[in-house]
Amino acid sequence: MELTGAEILMNCLEEQEVDTIFGYPGGTILNVYDALYSKTGKIKHILTAHEQGAAHAADGYARSTGKVGVCFSTSGPGATNLITGIATAYMDSSAVVFISCNVSEPLIGKDSFQEVDSTGITLPITKSNFLVHDVTQLADTVRAAFAIARSGRQGPVFIDILKNVTAELAEYEFVPREEHWKTSKLAALLSRSGSGMEMKAPEPDYGDIDTLVDMINESEKPMVICGGGVVKARAQAEMTEFIETIDSPVALTIMGAGAVKGRNKLVTGMIGMHGSEASNQAVDNCDLLIAIGCRFSDRVALDPKTFAANAHIVHIDIDRAEINKNVRTDHHVIGDAKKVLRLLNERLEQQKHTEWKQFVFSYPTEVGYDEVPGILTPDQVLEAIAKRLPQDTMVATDVGQHQMWAIQHFHFDYAGQLMTSGGFGAMGFGLGAAIGSKLGNPDKTVIHITGDGSFRMNCNELATEEYYKIPIITFIFNNGTLGMVRQWQHLIYNEHYSQTDLDRGPDFVKLAEAYGLVGARATNVEELEAAIDLALENEAKGIGCVIDCKIDIDEMVRPMVEGGARITNFIVN
Repeated sequence: MELTGAEILMNCLEEQEVDTIFGYPGGTILNVYDALYSKTGKIKHILTAHEQGAAHAADGYARSTGKVGVCFSTSGPGATNLITGIATAYMDSSAVVFISCNVSEPLIGKDSFQEVDSTGITLPITKSNFLVHDVTQLADTVRAAFAIARSGRQGPVFIDILKNVTAELAEYEFVPREEHWKTSKLAALLSRSGSGMEMKAPEPDYGDIDTLVDMINESEKPMVICGGGVVKARAQAEMTEFIETIDSPVALTIMGAGAVKGRNKLVTGMIGMHGSEASNQAVDNCDLLIAIGCRFSDRVALDPKTFAANAHIVHIDIDRAEINKNVRTDHHVIGDAKKVLRLLNERLEQQKHTEWKQFVFSYPTEVGYDEVPGILTPDQVLEAIAKRLPQDTMVATDVGQHQMWAIQHFHFDYAGQLMTSGGFGAMGFGLGAAIGSKLGNPDKTVIHITGDGSFRMNCNELATEEYYKIPIITFIFNNGTLGMVRQWQHLIYNEHYSQTDLDRGPDFVKLAEAYGLVGARATNVEELEAAIDLALENEAKGIGCVIDCKIDIDEMVRPMVEGGARITNFIVN
């Protein structure tokens, strides 16, 4: 049948079984929104307060559900407002398809109103991107974009469609998702995109697996680092069996939280700059380090030359490009974490490393905080949340001290329970991500942990939360400063607190109320627990809550290792 480009796009989204879109309309994408009108009841659209909020919401939806997130924007400033969200998804390998419309063909390259080279801008921060000039190519372009986003090492894909294409007519035939691989046009398009080699996870080499088994059998002090690739693969069962079989301590990267239950007796906590003493000492003293689905970022391998200097280093990753990029390895296995772990588990016998574990766990996995009347400590806030809220509560964070505290002290139970901007470190990520997570998981409690600096970035999305009755519970770690930056200024910059104080409005309780939500303030545990109970009462009514938690301005994330230093050279612990 003959349809407009806009109608073809919407039908292709139905092929992909898309049920939720986050976005913001504008002139060039109006034909698409007109076609969306006919899909009312089939596809839900969430109108956010800002395109960046839509991008983060689509990302949170993707991370929490394992599906591909979808985001719409118009051209020019609409598309550029997505950039932070696209980069965040790219750095954390999140499967999101971003769809924008540009000016019509005759206006391209003429500095037309709201024209920008969207594909040029997004090329470095997407797995692939497309500019659609021809309506007959639109359907297969959309199919290719989703295939690329969800396959191999996941990541964002950007499609820019010229406005005239959305109005032009072409033949369209519905093709179920499982049939897409059979279309020769799609195969050609994938080849031109440069993503044809990434459509399926590489098969692990059995010889590489056997070599690693031998290395494990010879090790007396094994250590495992669990990264985001284990979360993406939803390989929690396989990962747990692996560490318990080889009887090895395991440290978690930020993105690896939830891939092993945080209360598992083998978990040493976070690794790296703000890693626990147990994690960092274990990496420094092990004889075999196995990193699974992590990229050895500068926040983990702070000094690559001294990182795990006493160990043979093994890297398991789905992306060959990550091997030896940041840390030189002695052995590697290329493949999907779930499959590699299954193959290892089939070949391994039960081991015991009692003395090694005693050494590792002689160091603390968490730190405590001194209590001061009239203010809350980070662990008091997190303990109250854990005590009052369901164990399977989903957590979205922003970026800063609160993010580190949450990951250090929460014990995440499953993959997709934590949504955080790990690689890009985007302040303002959390509220949008929480909205997307709640829409993807309506039966779960979703909380948003933020700081007073991060919350200011995108607190306008409280309007989205209120309008669609998405009952997020926001906890603001309010220390009146850009806490992580101040911490660096205190420890490294001779207490030159330049432009980090946030001694200004708004009153967050009144702000919440202005948006039609519930606001509460807590300065001690009793007030906090009462506020949480109030939030839960209103959650049942579809009403969100903002809880302003007073934290000391000089509270620090501990431990901390300075960037570029040996992983055990703590400047504060």
